[in-house]
Amino acid sequence: MTSNQIMESARNHFSENGYDGTSMSQIADDVGIKKQSIYTHFKDKDKLFLEVCKDVFADELSFVMNFIDSNKTRPIEDFLFDFLLQYKERYAKNNSTKFWLRISFFPPTHLYEQAMKYVYEYLDKLEELLVPVIGKSMSEGEISSIIGAERATAAFLGVLDGVFVEMLYGGSERLQKRLDASWYLFWRGLSND
Repeated sequence: MTSNQIMESARNHFSENGYDGTSMSQIADDVGIKKQSIYTHFKDKDKLFLEVCKDVFADELSFVMNFIDSNKTRPIEDFLFDFLLQYKERYAKNNSTKFWLRISFFPPTHLYEQAMKYVYEYLDKLEELLVPVIGKSMSEGEISSIIGAERATAAFLGVLDGVFVEMLYGGSERLQKRLDASWYLFWRGLSND
């Protein structure tokens, strides 16, 4: 039980303050244990951070797979736009998503390779899962097949990246403006209309 509490507290602190702005003392205080007790569960702050990365990676991937499984029969326009909206909502309400985005853009320098391994695995898996969904909508004539499923997926991930950047930097008004404009152009490029 305490390992999970430590990881939850660490995730919350890392998502709000980053790696360097989080101390083991803060985490211990949150959990109600002495700082030294953390080391019974985690060798050091680096190991704790990487365990949180691994846990959050699994959580974000689970969200994606559940979303795709639950929504794959919807029209592709609704499916893709709702995916963006779901991430916007997750960022506002879910510290795992906040942590995920923060480490994707600002991993600790000395843990860059280990953290980015999870980020790139996530991005590769996301692309792998979306290509068939977009490809199916192309083969059914729902959207133009001229650019191909791989390129359309890569463009969608570019829109998602832009939304992620505004989540981190821009605030809700700038985020909505970026989302509306990016989506409008992306969809016009794919649409058969």
